[in-house]
Amino acid sequence: MKLLRFGPAGHEKPGLVDASGVIRDLSSVVDDISGATLLPANLAKLREVKTDVLPTAPAGARIGPCVAGVGKVICVGLNYSDHAKESNMAIPTEPILFMKPTSSICGPNDHVEIPRGAEKTDWEVELGVVIGKTAKYVSKESALDYVAGYCVVNDVSERAFQLERGGQWDKGKGHDTFAPIGPWLVTADEVADPQNLAMWLEVDGHRYQNGSTRTMIFDVATLVSYISQFMTLQPGDVIATGTPPGVGLGQKPPVYLHAGQTMKLGIEGLGEQQQLTVPAKGPAA
Repeated sequence: MKLLRFGPAGHEKPGLVDASGVIRDLSSVVDDISGATLLPANLAKLREVKTDVLPTAPAGARIGPCVAGVGKVICVGLNYSDHAKESNMAIPTEPILFMKPTSSICGPNDHVEIPRGAEKTDWEVELGVVIGKTAKYVSKESALDYVAGYCVVNDVSERAFQLERGGQWDKGKGHDTFAPIGPWLVTADEVADPQNLAMWLEVDGHRYQNGSTRTMIFDVATLVSYISQFMTLQPGDVIATGTPPGVGLGQKPPVYLHAGQTMKLGIEGLGEQQQLTVPAKGPAA
């Protein structure tokens, strides 16, 4: 199944994409696409729904984040060796973990804000892993049993805040709109091999990233198992699994985002995103 949420921000409805590519409204079936909906028994019930009798979404409806009520977004840094090299950082011997606040989550085609004082705002196409049942101290062998599905994530980053302002990476990773997710959550049964998905990202039509999940250092099963040794993963949690080479930081010379640009990105079988960059909103300085 391809599950999604559509409608105005903060008032999204649950939906799915039917076999003909039409968005169907699931409001009569589930309250939302959230942790409870993603439990294995509830996904099994959804598969039995006759989609052809469900109402269709309004034409041109906004697509929201594909998961509601996300408890945490756990990110994996430098999980592609070529990206580590282009960042002038050591290839990790264990997964590097950091978090994005849930306030950074937005829809896949929503505007992305360039923060005030930003100097080096960057892009990162990533495979998102959505947890479907509580995972604590799980083995690598059983880890994929805890995955509800997969989605596209853009791990937008402000490199100056991340690397030049002291402390850990969170300052550069947590701005509002820095975690577009979606357009939809593709359930795990439809993804034959999460380690064989092509992925790409363009800025203003220029392709900067053109990679594959084949080249991850730590694969999805390893990551789910590893993270579960340090924190309990709960249904609806999202893991962003790292980015292939081609980020702005790695260009020679580096290339960074400014307001008025368009990012377009996608992962094989998981859909595409497109975002316009805009100045950050907020009270007057």
